[in-house]
Amino acid sequence: MLPTELIAVRHGESEGNVAREAAEAEQAELIKIDQRDPDVPLSARGRDQAEAVGRWLAGYAPGQPLAAVWSSPYVRARQTAEIALDVAQVALPVRVDERLRDRELGVLDLLTGRGVAARHPDEAERRRWLGKLYYRPPGGESWADVALRLRSFLVDVERQETRGGVLVFCHDALIMLLRYVLEGMEEAELLDLARTTSVANGSVTRIVAADGGWTIAGFNEVDHLHAAGTTPTEHEGETDDARP
Repeated sequence: MLPTELIAVRHGESEGNVAREAAEAEQAELIKIDQRDPDVPLSARGRDQAEAVGRWLAGYAPGQPLAAVWSSPYVRARQTAEIALDVAQVALPVRVDERLRDRELGVLDLLTGRGVAARHPDEAERRRWLGKLYYRPPGGESWADVALRLRSFLVDVERQETRGGVLVFCHDALIMLLRYVLEGMEEAELLDLARTTSVANGSVTRIVAADGGWTIAGFNEVDHLHAAGTTPTEHEGETDDARP
């Protein structure tokens, strides 16, 4: 049965986000992080953001109760889910699904934009030619690849859920592409959205079922972060030139 609402939460700020910002500030080619991307945990501020999501969730009253909670397998997303659900006192189990993982960057992993230009100039040019939706770095994924796994995930959600809200903890590109898939966006609409908006860590996006389709009810909402006294952060984790 089709869920009535999909609530997508971007994970809180991670230690990788912090490392990337430091590398950019230093104009370095490499991001200094000694963990696999799936293992990178939340920063202290990221944990505060996750708690703020929990306070928001505790006070949110959707049209129908939550039916399920899903999460990316990456540590930063699972930690965000664990903290938020604990604060909100939501007892639903978290279903971990690898289709919600972050986009894989292959040979461009751990490189800043400066690093990509210096070490893989041909890839930088190929990406400019193909565009964000269709460019696939060697060993990595394009946004179109991620959209395909999201379509598969959404079919399973529809098959498995009773009617109600579905809460998803994931990554910024995933949230952009959920909108692309559910709202039936054209490539130009998606790219314009990506150019003009950065999905904030700990932000909430709500997409509701309406008239046989889906409509956006709230995108990249961060008021709950301000209310909790924590600072929203806008680390562009799923770009072609860096890792979160």
